[in-house]
Amino acid sequence: MLAAFAAAQSESDPLSGLVVGDRPAPEPPAGWSVVNVRTAGLNHHDVWSLRGVGLPADRLPMILGCDAAGTDAEGNEVIVHAVVPSAGWRGDETLDPRRTLLSELHQGTMAEQVMVPTANLVPKPAGMSWETAACLSTAWLTAYRMLFTNSGVQPGGTVLVQGAGGGVATALIQLGRAAGLRMWATSRDAARAERALEIGADRVFGSGERLPERVEAVMETVGAATWSHSVNSLNPGGSIVIAGATSGYDPKKGELNKIFFKQLKVIGSTMGSRDELARLASFVEGAGIEPVIDSVLPLEKARDGFAKMVHGDVFGKVVFTLP
Repeated sequence: MLAAFAAAQSESDPLSGLVVGDRPAPEPPAGWSVVNVRTAGLNHHDVWSLRGVGLPADRLPMILGCDAAGTDAEGNEVIVHAVVPSAGWRGDETLDPRRTLLSELHQGTMAEQVMVPTANLVPKPAGMSWETAACLSTAWLTAYRMLFTNSGVQPGGTVLVQGAGGGVATALIQLGRAAGLRMWATSRDAARAERALEIGADRVFGSGERLPERVEAVMETVGAATWSHSVNSLNPGGSIVIAGATSGYDPKKGELNKIFFKQLKVIGSTMGSRDELARLASFVEGAGIEPVIDSVLPLEKARDGFAKMVHGDVFGKVVFTLP
């Protein structure tokens, strides 16, 4: 079957290890199902895998991809939940210390077929497009948990999103706006700032710019480069919800004095549960949200989509389609 997979890894040239070619079809064990993939989404996770981060070389070749939507063996339209718990785990799968994402231990979604635990299948709302469904499993699920499970912000509150443009950031803006939150964002790029306003941000500020007032929560996926600004932008008692650190994990200033003096909360947030994905799909459909999609490409041209992400030329999601 056709697939986009990591055959090798390179920190400096991740595209050198990407192959779009033939891989064996999955043979599911008991309790697992095969999904015929219609659409699959691209995430930074896939580029990190090609760089050698989080994917041991002895697991290569590995089909990439965490996001997918398609049909199961009975023809049901489904969305794939990418978090796979270890055998016997009970409860929130994101808290399982041995959990993995598709494309880390088990083959990923960028293929004609993907094999997943049957419990990881979420019904796709009948009116939802395949392209929208392919956006939800990773970036949008991460954003949903950050905003609605972990931030504690009520409708009418103000949330700052650091770094407008990526899949999580655009999802945060769109979800927050639909839920009645006032969404602010930061950006180093004027064009991205304008796009953020178009999709629902109330205001956009330059990176590190002093805000006109403090906010209830900051959504942080940038890390070291924006950490001090995030801390200084919060009201006393406010929250930083952190789900990534694309600029590095170790800020020069930890700002610990401000964190305890202002009684700030720092909350780690990773992906989301299968139940949260089901609620996200229902919310997106009911609210009429259309995720920002940068581009839609056939899987045969997956290299073009990966190149856009590697070069930072993406606003929203890149979606790959299959017949």
